[in-house]
Amino acid sequence: MAFAITQSCCADASCVAACPVNCIHPTPDEPDFTSTDMLFVDPRACIDCGACADACPVDAVHPVERLTGPLAGYAEVNAAYYDDRPVAESVSPLFHEWGPPSFGPGTPAGAEPLDVAVVGTGPAGMYAARELLLHSPSRVTLIDRMATPGGLVRYGVAPDHPATRRIAESFAHMHAHPRVRMRLGVEARPDELSARHDAVVWAVGASASRELGVPGEELPGSVDADTVVGWYNGRPDVPADAVEPASRVVVVGTGNVAIDIARVLTADPDDLAGTPIAPHALVALRSGAARSGVPREVVLLGRRGPETVAATAPELRELLGRAAVPVVVDDHDPRIAPSLDGPGAGLLRDAARTPVDWSAPPAGPRVVFRFHSAPDRIDGVGRVRSVRTVGVDIPAGLVVRAVGHRGRPVPGLPFDDARGVIPHDAGRVAGRPGHYVVGWIKRGASGGIGANRRCAAETVGSLLDDAAAGRLPARRRPWSRWRTAVRG
Repeated sequence: MAFAITQSCCADASCVAACPVNCIHPTPDEPDFTSTDMLFVDPRACIDCGACADACPVDAVHPVERLTGPLAGYAEVNAAYYDDRPVAESVSPLFHEWGPPSFGPGTPAGAEPLDVAVVGTGPAGMYAARELLLHSPSRVTLIDRMATPGGLVRYGVAPDHPATRRIAESFAHMHAHPRVRMRLGVEARPDELSARHDAVVWAVGASASRELGVPGEELPGSVDADTVVGWYNGRPDVPADAVEPASRVVVVGTGNVAIDIARVLTADPDDLAGTPIAPHALVALRSGAARSGVPREVVLLGRRGPETVAATAPELRELLGRAAVPVVVDDHDPRIAPSLDGPGAGLLRDAARTPVDWSAPPAGPRVVFRFHSAPDRIDGVGRVRSVRTVGVDIPAGLVVRAVGHRGRPVPGLPFDDARGVIPHDAGRVAGRPGHYVVGWIKRGASGGIGANRRCAAETVGSLLDDAAAGRLPARRRPWSRWRTAVRG
């Protein structure tokens, strides 16, 4: 029997390299690799060797015969990817085709080891560290403002996605590497790091949530998605009382983060008890459930129609697959039905459609998509009470802004305020030799965990090319003194 890739796929292409018969697509050199939600196994070419399952860092690959419950449909999902491909294209040759030799980044033989600081220990920073350790004799100092490493994997992945969190294990293995030092719980400053390192790689992500720009956004009970995610994941800088669950929660946005929040807030607390959810969040959800099932309903507001939903197909498939929590599309606008029946709506056409009476309290746990409904204002006296959109007031005790993220400026480095990124050329920070960027602060808040692998390879390649060409500035303090400072 063939193997199949499932919901937690991070698309870092480890499985592509491991497959001996080239049956996993799209590959990194194929056009749709950068836009795909996940990778797919061709069941006609798979030889059932299991190499892909062994290589997968997030436990997303399983034998088809073992797919049960919510994962059962992924055998068909994988096979369907190849339905519109001619057999000559979809059934791959026995082995990967030979290509021209490629030696990748590296440093000349005999070169002095580089001392590189990597700021940020999330996926982007750890992929960059791995590239440096694999392709050079560099010594790497990992720096993070949090006292615990992990970044987005630790504090951004939903607690009910344990498979996705497993990639942290492969990253943590590097923490004990003999050429790695760690400084945690500190703020990084460009000039200080430049004085002690040959190069600095900034992997600080996009931690600023975008605002709605509507009246009432500042009311208590109106929070950004980053706060909610940090609350249920126990991020140290998010207070335990930062989020107060309500019987109806309005989430503005339809991306993966919005879907995660909707799923966690409507889950049975007993199902979350065995996950890494923060204890204070579980207590709040349990006490809410004891008060007639709070929270019971999450409303996802989309500014445009169903065809523009930003969530990936695996996230939607998981949301729609929960029998205990129905998903409803509010059929309030004549444009919705044609959109759901037309191209682009995808999985949402399987959701129930019904006009929603917002004056009635939630009848039970459910998730409601309401499209063509940008918020006009948030109302309340002393606290959020409702959201006004297209002439309708939706009562709500909690409003979550999930309309995207942007990077924050790093003092001493250039910043593109319009895009929320640090300007660069193939990872090289503009006007600051020896400084590099990777991840969301480099390319904007797009792409999942696996996208950082290729991003890091480009940045580290630029860094090592600069080192070989003598373009790195001379540091002002020797590494031995910096090592003493790190250990102290």
